[in-house]
Amino acid sequence: MGGAGPKGQIGPDRELPENRLRLSVVTSPELLPAHGCCNSCVASVARSVLWQPCGFIYCLFSLPELMTIPLAAAIDRRTTWLMTIACLLSIGSLYYNQPLLVLMSQTYQVSVVQVSAVPTLTQMGYALGMLLFIPLGDRVNRRKLIVGLSGLNAIALLLIAYSPSFTWLVSLSFVNGMTAIVPQLLVPFAAQLAHPAQRGRVVGTGMGGLLAGIVVGRLAGGIVGSIWGWRAIFAVAALGMVLLAGLLYKTLPSIAPSVQLAYGALMRSLPTLLTTYPLLRETALMGGLFFSVYCGFWATLPFLLAQPPFALGSQVAGAFGLVGIVGVIAAPVVGRIADRRSPRVTVWAAIGFLLVALVVLWGAQHWLLGIWAGAILLDLAVQTGQISNQTRIYTLPVTAHNRITTVYMVSYFLGGSLGSWLCAYAWKLAGWAGVCTFGLAIAAIAGAVFWVRRAR
Repeated sequence: MGGAGPKGQIGPDRELPENRLRLSVVTSPELLPAHGCCNSCVASVARSVLWQPCGFIYCLFSLPELMTIPLAAAIDRRTTWLMTIACLLSIGSLYYNQPLLVLMSQTYQVSVVQVSAVPTLTQMGYALGMLLFIPLGDRVNRRKLIVGLSGLNAIALLLIAYSPSFTWLVSLSFVNGMTAIVPQLLVPFAAQLAHPAQRGRVVGTGMGGLLAGIVVGRLAGGIVGSIWGWRAIFAVAALGMVLLAGLLYKTLPSIAPSVQLAYGALMRSLPTLLTTYPLLRETALMGGLFFSVYCGFWATLPFLLAQPPFALGSQVAGAFGLVGIVGVIAAPVVGRIADRRSPRVTVWAAIGFLLVALVVLWGAQHWLLGIWAGAILLDLAVQTGQISNQTRIYTLPVTAHNRITTVYMVSYFLGGSLGSWLCAYAWKLAGWAGVCTFGLAIAAIAGAVFWVRRAR
């Protein structure tokens, strides 16, 4: 068992007490950035970032890298909001398809199981994109990488809109996922550009755009699909990404890369992190389990709403995306609880919310308001688990935070892709009861994993 390491770090088998995270990580003098940022500024940024539910900030905490990054005096309001809108539009590319699966299955005459490949491969593409491009963001000019990925995403979206066959649709959905990771590059870029005194606000604004994009993506996909067909939203989104790429190219500053480590060396170090840190293995598994239930719910919800007694279209399925607002509101509350007590407490709360949500969804399968209530609880469970897991992984050595977050988020989205696929099979075998049974089984596994880890 590894004990405490040097000041500000911990051993591979020991988790730092969560309620002492800020003191141990932030106030170690040798870990502070060389540009003279005071402890209170860094601590403020840490609190802001750790409260975020989606975990798309990875390089802000890599303090040794910050020592070499040339910071701007301040990021202007126009650039901040452009980057926020870019986060909103880019992340929406992942979620347009979720309320449109019924329409897609009708277009290509495929089954529920077959059409589930669309969100499944979108999430798998996103996981691969994170694995390949997030580490690359440390080594190349970020403006060029962000603009290039935005342009490629526009092409993928346009081709999806004109997919001649289901095979083309599935293949292009994978490419769409791979190229939709722009927010994961934009938010840390904004943090890099911001003055220390404004960094927390800038990061919070960017993350707000990202979370809003998840809600808007589902809502826009459902509404536009119900009026003009499912292809229309992808064509409109492609145009938006082209315009966005041009604005980003003109607005974002060009900053030289701050890391000289070879890309291959960065990639080879990722599996080593999993073998070195038991805490990372646990949180990666827990995150994947939570997100598998979440994505499975969204992949099968349109089919539940399309059948009696509801017989509702894609616009209603998309409107369910509004439950994501609950996660936005709950995020800082959960973060404060994790700070004051322990992220372990909020993990248990997340497991409890998940179990209650699935029981409600099963019992209310013929009651629309009940499904709304279950969806809100499910969103609360997943966001609570996400915040808690991220708070815990940031107790690991600060020098590895970039790669630790990459490992965690890849596991997270791989879990989501598998959940979409497995829930489609559960729907085929036993309908909505099968979907909820799958979710309850996953919740039980998550609880068992967390209990076993606690016993150790």
